[in-house]
Amino acid sequence: MDFLDKIYLDNSLKSYLIVLGTILFVLLFKKLLSRYIAALIYQFIKRTWAQIEQRQFINLIVRPLGDFMLLAVTVIAIDKLNYPTAWNLKIYHHPLESILNKIGYVVVIVAFVKLVVSLVHFISLVLQQAGASIDKEHNQLIIFFRDFFKVISYIAGILLLLKIVLNVNVGAFVAGLGIAGAALALAAKESIENIIASFIIFLDKPFFTGDTVKVNVFSGKVERIGLRSTRIRTNDKTLITVPNKQMVDSVVDNLSFRNFRRAEIKLEFSATTNSDLLSQFTATVRSFLNKKEQVNSFSVLVSDFSKSGIIVSTEFFALPIPLDDFNKLKENIIINLIKMVHEINIEFATSQSNITIFNSDPGEDAPSKSQPII
Repeated sequence: MDFLDKIYLDNSLKSYLIVLGTILFVLLFKKLLSRYIAALIYQFIKRTWAQIEQRQFINLIVRPLGDFMLLAVTVIAIDKLNYPTAWNLKIYHHPLESILNKIGYVVVIVAFVKLVVSLVHFISLVLQQAGASIDKEHNQLIIFFRDFFKVISYIAGILLLLKIVLNVNVGAFVAGLGIAGAALALAAKESIENIIASFIIFLDKPFFTGDTVKVNVFSGKVERIGLRSTRIRTNDKTLITVPNKQMVDSVVDNLSFRNFRRAEIKLEFSATTNSDLLSQFTATVRSFLNKKEQVNSFSVLVSDFSKSGIIVSTEFFALPIPLDDFNKLKENIIINLIKMVHEINIEFATSQSNITIFNSDPGEDAPSKSQPII
């Protein structure tokens, strides 16, 4: 086995084979190893959060954990080899060895940040399932802080890259941001305003995820409240993105917070309708609405009278039921009103007019007579 001791680029063939074998082993069994480690971690987690399913946890953690394991083992294994003296090159005045080391650091840090972000997703999933029976404010805060900690993880990863890869003094760098803060704040003015507005939304609580709101000319269901914007699924089933600052500055009508749903039905009857028939009709409508469990309050009255007709207004307030149920209730009430009109035999007002032409021919001795045309 002397050939294993032969030296190539300052390393023995045996060293290359060990490194390659280690990397191949982790590559081939990456999924199995990451599942096994995830299952071990789950055994500790389920003691606290028994409601989380093992399959959900494993599917969420396995891939980033496997990628991190593979990259970390690869970097560590390659680092065990001696750097070849024949590769003593410089690229832009930087030694190739230093550049390769920093590339390794970048790969490991990026994989670690991805793993941390996956853990943040897992924790948010656990908290959402634990608070599934609580109010929607609970889940909204979880989603918000999930996105917030994801941003913090990315920022921490960037600072770590600056520290390890570029040898930047992070403390001095952060302090230097204070000097350039005015310019940075001016450049990112709208983004900062939207982030601040997102905190105002969560503190003031004008609406929650899942609420139906109306803002400006749009109305729809809130699907997501992010750090920068709010996404609304409109009644036309399109998805619009509204900056959080606009959601704070505009008048937002939260339709989900209303106590009742209001509807008004106006019927116009003929001006010659008998008053007794009108009294009978309004009394019948009141009796009908009084039996409707979904109707909280109502009013039925003769609201106007003119030569063109008599208007009977029926206004009712229904309980805050879903919109589809409210539309069905309104349809049912209108159909019954039509039945009552036919049963009592009241005539609706029409747009028909009488046109009369007077015959005033002076050559005739007979008095003028008028004949209606219509």
